[in-house]
Amino acid sequence: MSQKQSITDVLLVGATGSIGRLAVAAARQHGLRPRALVRDLRRAEQLLPGIELVRGDLEDPASLRGAVSAVDAIVLTHGSGGDPDTRRRVDYGGVRNLLQALDGARPRVALMTSIYATRSDIPGNSPWKRRSERLLRASGLPYTIVRPGWFDHAGPAQRRLVLEQGGTADGGIARDQIAETLVRSLLTGTALGKTFELIATEGEEQSDWAGLFDTLKNDASGSVDGVLDPADLPVEAEPQAVRADLDAVRALHGADG
Repeated sequence: MSQKQSITDVLLVGATGSIGRLAVAAARQHGLRPRALVRDLRRAEQLLPGIELVRGDLEDPASLRGAVSAVDAIVLTHGSGGDPDTRRRVDYGGVRNLLQALDGARPRVALMTSIYATRSDIPGNSPWKRRSERLLRASGLPYTIVRPGWFDHAGPAQRRLVLEQGGTADGGIARDQIAETLVRSLLTGTALGKTFELIATEGEEQSDWAGLFDTLKNDASGSVDGVLDPADLPVEAEPQAVRADLDAVRALHGADG
């Protein structure tokens, strides 16, 4: 079932990044009205001509209130790519601050994290993207969480999308495919409440998006984890600040669990 008729205004977070710019283009292509959250208006005007821009900083909750006002959906493609503390402040803190800024509003959300979000066995990996996913699930908002594989590590003939769950997938994906999947997830009912890894393999890209998303399992109602995620990061073992954030998000959005 398509959700397209109920979504018009879409806020894009990370809009000036490589995936974000493509997501802006995909949103326009599908008849949506994109609004870009940016820190530097002058730079964004050059990168995103003709797009509504709103200034805000993910690390400044007060600056986000105007950005999230009256939007039907949010696409988050932001990422720090930095050290663990930067990931905590941006990758995780940005999601927390946006959820806080919504102040009870309930847009549909498409969140991009990473194919390694749940992989504690990867050297240098940190749990902050996984924690950001947990915040979104705890909010009770309608969502889809996309964990893309390695950007651009897919050849031109590798256009067939592979959607997997459980955190064991590995592979590459083109940036335009990530952006298209994020936007399509907003417009497709069968994507609702699902978390999945996204890679591409040899073959032609599919056109049946409802069918693609329909093959996936839904995340369990009330759970803060993806449906097949490994149980190696118990919430009760998380730092007190992280548990407090989960409780605050639940309280703000009236979610159970």
